[in-house]
Amino acid sequence: MSVNAAYLGIILIWSTTPLAIKWSGDGPGFLFGVTSRMLIGALVCLLILAFMRLRLHWHKQAVQTYLAASLGIFGSMLFVYWGAQYITSGMVSVLFGLSPLLTSVFAAFMLKEKSLAPNKLLGIVIALCGLVVVFYSDIARSSNAYYGIVAVIAATGLHSLSTVMIKKIDCRLPGIIINTGTLLISSLLFLLVWSLTDSHLPDVIPLKSGGSILYLGIFANVVGFTLFFYALKNMDANKIGLIPLITPVIALLIGYVFNAEDVGWTLLAGTGLILTGLLAHNWRRPRVSVDITKIE
Repeated sequence: MSVNAAYLGIILIWSTTPLAIKWSGDGPGFLFGVTSRMLIGALVCLLILAFMRLRLHWHKQAVQTYLAASLGIFGSMLFVYWGAQYITSGMVSVLFGLSPLLTSVFAAFMLKEKSLAPNKLLGIVIALCGLVVVFYSDIARSSNAYYGIVAVIAATGLHSLSTVMIKKIDCRLPGIIINTGTLLISSLLFLLVWSLTDSHLPDVIPLKSGGSILYLGIFANVVGFTLFFYALKNMDANKIGLIPLITPVIALLIGYVFNAEDVGWTLLAGTGLILTGLLAHNWRRPRVSVDITKIE
């Protein structure tokens, strides 16, 4: 597969996922939507493992990796699906775009990385200013938006923490194996939550909701992760870091066109500040090499 095709595929899937999340909960409820998505994803991954003649590993490091990744899948998705009831799909994508900033903060403390250089700190400050603008723009339209914003920010924090924990464990297993183990554990946890809170099956699943659940289970859970893992191995990390700058803009447009979501100037201004902060955070000064043999 072309690396550029994989890159475009990631952008497309990540840009459409927020609206699919919102649609999947319309009718059957958000818990049924996310639980079904995880079960479908786990089943597809198991079929892929069987086809590739691979097996799950259950040694200590593998289990630690599955559990750490489940924090980012189960914990993060639980908050995202609940919060998506109160805010637009475009807003979900914008807030989740803060993950590179939070990841750098966790990496600085947990991995002792020098990830808080002046430009990165400046990016965090600018993005926080944008977050304040976004917060007040949504609160002005609906007081319940507060719940959605806080929930998605919590989800972003769990996703970022999970990413750093996985890197710290440093388990050298193929991505499809890690994905399968993680989805199995996350599916069991979602089934437990669903059985304890909202265990009835919906009488009718609207076509839009059912299609969204299938899309998320197959494309977002399986294809999206596989493409991301492939691109990460074959593409410069700086280019991968641009994805959170691109997807929120496309997600806002998709939500406006296909779901009639309101996109006001205040929201656009806050989004612009967040994306500017991400750009500053990812900025790297180009290295200038000097050939001393040509200096006279």
